[in-house]
Amino acid sequence: MKPMKKQSFLQGAGILALATIAVKIIGAFYKIPLNNIIGKEGYAYFLQSYDIYTLLLTLSTAGLPVAMSRMIAAAQARGNLAQVRRITQAANRVFLILGLGGTLFMTLLCKPLAGMMGIPDGSLAILALGPAVLFVCLNSSFRGFFQGQSIMTPTGLSQVIEAACKLVLGLALAFVIQKASGNIIQSVSGAILGVTIGSVLAFVYLAVEYRRYAPALNDRGATRPSKTLNATIRELLEIAIPITIGSAGLQVISLIDNALIMRRLSSAGFTYEAAKGLRGLYGTAQTLFNLPGSLVLPFTISVIPAITTCLARRDRRGALRVETSAVRIMTLLILPCGVGLGVLGQPIVRLLYSSYSDGDIQTAGTLLSILSVAVILNGLVLLLNAVMQAHGFVSLPVMNMIIGGVVKVVINFILVGMPRINIYGAPIGTVTCFLVITILDIFCINRVVKHPPKVVRLMVKPLIACFFMGCAAYLGNSVLASVISPKLACLGGIVSAVIVYAVMVLALRIITYEDCLLLPKGEKIARLLHIR
Repeated sequence: MKPMKKQSFLQGAGILALATIAVKIIGAFYKIPLNNIIGKEGYAYFLQSYDIYTLLLTLSTAGLPVAMSRMIAAAQARGNLAQVRRITQAANRVFLILGLGGTLFMTLLCKPLAGMMGIPDGSLAILALGPAVLFVCLNSSFRGFFQGQSIMTPTGLSQVIEAACKLVLGLALAFVIQKASGNIIQSVSGAILGVTIGSVLAFVYLAVEYRRYAPALNDRGATRPSKTLNATIRELLEIAIPITIGSAGLQVISLIDNALIMRRLSSAGFTYEAAKGLRGLYGTAQTLFNLPGSLVLPFTISVIPAITTCLARRDRRGALRVETSAVRIMTLLILPCGVGLGVLGQPIVRLLYSSYSDGDIQTAGTLLSILSVAVILNGLVLLLNAVMQAHGFVSLPVMNMIIGGVVKVVINFILVGMPRINIYGAPIGTVTCFLVITILDIFCINRVVKHPPKVVRLMVKPLIACFFMGCAAYLGNSVLASVISPKLACLGGIVSAVIVYAVMVLALRIITYEDCLLLPKGEKIARLLHIR
């Protein structure tokens, strides 16, 4: 039995961020070789199954872990440990039902789903991914239990287990099947089967950890009567359903949008094969676009229970302190990512995807450069939504995201169907979507939260640092490209950008003393960096 050792907001976020970085590095070693094994046509099959999988996971896990962690944090802050156990029992039942439903949906309806997505011969890939829905749902229940108590290590390690298994087994299966049969669809299905096996192994790890942690909670006993199981389930759903509707609504819109891309490219005069190729290149840009946003998720996961705990204790200053630190650290991470992808779009694609032709590199790089603006906006949206959810305003982010999603579909429908714009209309629609959501979120948070974080003001210094960083990245890559290979020039540009950005962050004193105190041995770190 392990004792319950809580982590501070930034400690928890740091653990999850390190796990996320590890997962993304592993994911890069998975997706980039996979792309080279199955090609851009095979990647279209891969994306098709993942679009459906992502939608089902959003329906199953978008709102419930948030509701679970928020309720557990509030119950623990009030000393109601019996209710913590009751929340866990209620969430386990709900996740089990949702997971079974999602798995049956993907496995029994794989052929109609493939036809609906516009690639009817890709049903085997959807079938291979179906069982993963059940285990990811069960994993989400365990993660919600730990996150609500500000214990982030099991969540981080389980994510690494999933990713490592996907890398080893998924790539091995894809490579062996491709060499043996040359069948792209079967190779994609083998790669996806590695994802399913990874979710099973992560479930085993989390179940063992839960059995080690849960007795420590039980031994401390109930300090007051807990709600009934049905009442707890109702409370969970009251919080989770609006969040799920918002996330699922945006996923449904994205699913429709991705299905429309193939049809609108056809309307623009592209053949089926050419449209699949462009869709695969856009998927490549989307993969790189999603990477920085994943670095913000640890902060959203960690910030919700931290703010909830402060509010349960009526400590509004503490809540504002956590929110301000979250925004500041988030901008320090997300802004350089967006600027870097924008400045080095084509060099990064050339560095990572060796099998692409020069034309494919130019197309994917341009798509990535356009999406780089949405990288920054997406990070803001994720964090602002988490702050509003922690304050109990769960419906406002829903409305804002749905409005932005509708805008995205309309713009994509119009622009992708234009022969001169074609696939480039898709990232333009994404940027517009997140711009609309960001404006609405900032307006809402300033109206409903009594002391909101000053988002725009907190971004000024990081933007200045990123301007110099972007110049260093562009000049470094351009100068080096004239004397060494393009791939080494890209790496040199990235290194020069990192150095310049680190110097500017310290020179502008963007990190505060209060931020350092939220870290382990924060006072020593502050003294080392001469931060007062």
